Order: sequence, then C-alpha cells, then structure tokens
Amino acid sequence: MSGTIKDKVAVVGVGACKFGENWTSSREDMIVDAAYEAYADAGIENPQEQIEAVFCGAVYPREGTSEIAEALKIFGKPISIVSDYCQTGTDAFRFGALAVASGMYDTVLVVGFDKPKDRGVSGPSVNFDRVRGLPSTPAGWFSLCAARYFETFGAGREDLAKIAVKNHHNGTLAPKSMLKREITVDDALNARIISWPFGLYDCAAQSDGAAACILTRAESAKNYRDDHVLVKAVTIAVSEHPQRDPNFDFLGWKPTQYAAKDAYRQAGISDPFKELDVIQLHDCFTLTEMLTYEDLGLIERGSAKDHIASGTFELDGELPINTDGGLKTFGHPTGATGVRMIYENTLQLQGRAEGRQVKNATMALSHNIGGPPTTCGIAILGMP
Repeated sequence: MSGTIKDKVAVVGVGACKFGENWTSSREDMIVDAAYEAYADAGIENPQEQIEAVFCGAVYPREGTSEIAEALKIFGKPISIVSDYCQTGTDAFRFGALAVASGMYDTVLVVGFDKPKDRGVSGPSVNFDRVRGLPSTPAGWFSLCAARYFETFGAGREDLAKIAVKNHHNGTLAPKSMLKREITVDDALNARIISWPFGLYDCAAQSDGAAACILTRAESAKNYRDDHVLVKAVTIAVSEHPQRDPNFDFLGWKPTQYAAKDAYRQAGISDPFKELDVIQLHDCFTLTEMLTYEDLGLIERGSAKDHIASGTFELDGELPINTDGGLKTFGHPTGATGVRMIYENTLQLQGRAEGRQVKNATMALSHNIGGPPTTCGIAILGMP
C-alpha cells in the first residue's frame, strides 16, 4: 500500500500575477510578480537565504531553469522544472511537497508559469494525431465525448451553457482573472461553433500567467503564519491512451478516476461530495467540467445535468466549483494553471477570497487533466 504525506507539508504563502494577454510583461516579470507576492504572504524577507529549492512547471519555457534563477536572483540552489501537459503546475507542486515531506528541505518555492501568447498562437499549440488516425485539435478531441454523453444521459448544449455562465460570473469576482464579463445562456448558445457542440463560450481562452506558493514542514508553519493550510494529498495518474483502450466508453476520463481514487485514499476521504467544501477543476471545455463532476465521484454517472439545473456547483450551492471562474476566465497558461488553483483554494480555506468566498470551507480539491487526455493531477488541501 502506498503511503501518504497527509499533514506533513504546509502552504504558508501564495501569489499570482494578473492573467491575460500580458504583452508588456516578460516571463521573468510574471514570475517575479507571483513569487514576491507569495514571499510577502509568508513573511519571507530574504528569499535567497530562506528558500532552499525551487520547483517550477512550464510547458513553454524559453531557457529552462536559468530564466527562473535570473528572474528571482536565486543562485547556488537547486531549481527544477517539469513539463507534463496540462497537469504541469500540479506536478511541480507535487515535487515540492514530496521534497519537503522527505526532510530534504525545510522551505521551498513552487512556481508555475507560461507565456504562450508570445508564441504567436491563439490557442494551445497542441495537435493530437491519433484520433482514429486523423489530426485533431484539443477542442476536436474533447468534443468527441459529447454526442455519446448527450445520447446516453439526455444532456445537451443548454447544460454546457449554464456551466459557462457560472464560470463567467465567478470570474468577475476574481481580481486576477482575464475575462470579467457576465454572459447569458443565449449568449453561449448563439456563439460561433468551434467544434460541435462547443461554441466560443464553451472553450477556455489562452492567456499568459504565473502563480506561486511557499511550502514548508507542517511543524514549522506557524513560524510563517497561523492560518497555514496543510497538504492532505497530491497525486498524478496516467491512463491508457483512449484511442488504444478497447474499454474506453466516451463517457468519462480514466486519468481523473484513477487520480481521484488515490487522492481520496491519501486524504482519508470516503464521501467527497460531503467532505469537500470547494473545488477548482480543469474546465478546458464546459463538457470537461461536466464529466469531471462524475469522474471525481461527486455525483452519480449521468446526473450532472440535474445538478447543473439545481445550482449545486454555483457559489451559493452545496459544493461550489471553479470559484474564481476557472480556465474559462483565467485562460490556460499551461504551467501556471495547477498552481493558480492552489492559490485560489488557499485563499478560500483562509477566508480571504472576498466576494467569491465559500462559507466555512475547510477542505479543497484542485484537478488538472491533460493530453488526449491521458494524465491527471489532483491536490487536496485542508485546514489543520
């Protein structure tokens, strides 16, 4: 039986730059904005001395670890970088948490960043080439599950539109989100089609961004702040490629199912719907969010449309999801997204999320899914 790092590692500081089309900011600018906000949050005044190692996530790095060292002026210390599809930020957080839990380091910095807008692409420069042997974009691949799910469970584009409306609303309450525009169901339904059934508002935007957090040993956390947050679980799972899996049914994503099972085991969670208070999940497309409700074991398979209709996952619902607007309003600078979710969940647990604050939140989950998809990362945070 695998072990757990439950309650061995604490998050004592978080930070993020403004996400968006950051034409006037370099990668280094965004890294500095996120990291120094996290330093201030943790009360770190001398990072060169107090930070023992740095763990980074980036899918489009320019110079690898050297650009992080130069940006932060941290030299002579270990700096690592990971690139692993859309779960990159969560994976960097995992490496940082494991390094602290092992006793190797007392305090580390985790940074996720990417600046895809400078690459001259309007969306992720990812081309999946094994969808029945034909090229496909992320929108084209994720949309393949829609027809099967709609036919099986009676859902439709209106259900997806309600998810987009929810996330756009939540994004208006998040100071660092990219998009701050309320939309209606009609807006979503009448938008131009990207890949049926996805219209424009069903798809996450592309953006530049960076987010950071400070991790330390749980027993040292009060040296930084009293309202620290504990890591309850962090895990990564890889599944069979869906197009080579004879049992793939187009109704859910195995990476999420695998990762959720392990994360709940680590955290000691048996009823996630009742035990979790707030969730940030990977809404690269509205359908992805809808399927993830079920893949995380929050609700029964096929019941998502009923919960969407009843407002279960809205800010004032039983289990608020994507409280800051998610990828839909922050965009998806790939390496930054997982750490941005840690940032939001930490604020929620500490009661610092202002207009989007979930009442009495004590346990929070973040989720990233990546590839065709074949990978998933999940982190669970909780109050002491």
